[in-house]
Amino acid sequence: MKKLIYILSIALAFVSCKETPKDYATLSGTITNKNSDSLVVMSRSMKEVLNPETNKMEMKPVFFSKKITVNEDGTFSDTLKVEKGNFMIMDGKERSRLYLENGYDLQVTLNGESFNENMSFTGIGSEVNTYINKKNELLSKLFYDESLYDLSEEAFNERIATTTKDYEALVETIKPIKEADTAFMSRQQKDIEGVSKQLTNRFQNNLKLTALTKGKASPKFTDYENNAGGTTSLDDLKGKYVYVDVWATWCGPCKREIPFLKKVEKAYHNKNIEFVSISIDKASDHEKWKKMIADKELGGVQLLADADWKSQFVQDYAIQGIPRFILIDPNGNIVTPDAPRPSDEKLKDLFTELNI
Repeated sequence: MKKLIYILSIALAFVSCKETPKDYATLSGTITNKNSDSLVVMSRSMKEVLNPETNKMEMKPVFFSKKITVNEDGTFSDTLKVEKGNFMIMDGKERSRLYLENGYDLQVTLNGESFNENMSFTGIGSEVNTYINKKNELLSKLFYDESLYDLSEEAFNERIATTTKDYEALVETIKPIKEADTAFMSRQQKDIEGVSKQLTNRFQNNLKLTALTKGKASPKFTDYENNAGGTTSLDDLKGKYVYVDVWATWCGPCKREIPFLKKVEKAYHNKNIEFVSISIDKASDHEKWKKMIADKELGGVQLLADADWKSQFVQDYAIQGIPRFILIDPNGNIVTPDAPRPSDEKLKDLFTELNI
């Protein structure tokens, strides 16, 4: 009887252990042509946590990072306690995405010369990661294809439509495994929609940029608030070259250019050129804009755009990132829609060439 009870206890313990899911993921594999003696797995995600001060749930960033030692023969193995989601695996400058969940036992084959082109998976979690790798390859080919912007609008739209169909077919392959995970499946649809929208915006901006060639009439700004009082329009500055700096008080790279811009302004004071800084700060940051002008002792003509990023002048110049510098000639025509920055010695060369 005791022997029977003992056997049953062992059997129950075995079943119990078998049914209890692992609260960690196992990541192992082999890397050839390694760049270092370790791999780094990291992620940044948002998680709802309780704020003890307010006793309310808030979204907070959650960071994860773990270094995995790579043996001399290129093998590696480690366990990671994770929040399910996307991770980055890195070996020096080479990097690629992984999808991890506790309970995974994922084996990865890597090549340190090119992760994305030579990555394969086996084990628990391999289906999802194979899918993600194929998805990234599909979208990367589209995203980094500069010839895309040389197509006609009709050919461009056809290319986007074809890639969308290929992507949707790929999503169908993962449905049987992840359909119950509605958050995961929702992200897949958002990914292709986001990429398509971003590429379409780039294409439309590229069409605008082709029209912004040297000698053509510059897009205009009209009645922008002038920090010195009143309003200023581009037409008010005709007769002089106009060097436009599109910036914002929240923009770090913009602020780094300020000392250089002040030096250039001083060097070309009383020359045939106006230095115009157009802030695309929101209307709610009006006082912040005025305060920075005073604190930094900014010179030149300081203007505030009429609708931040949505300002017609900003859209006409297809500005998607700042700082952006533009040079306009005394007749109101474009010299260059993307002029050198004040910190770039090429700006002085350009001014010399124009006899400013």
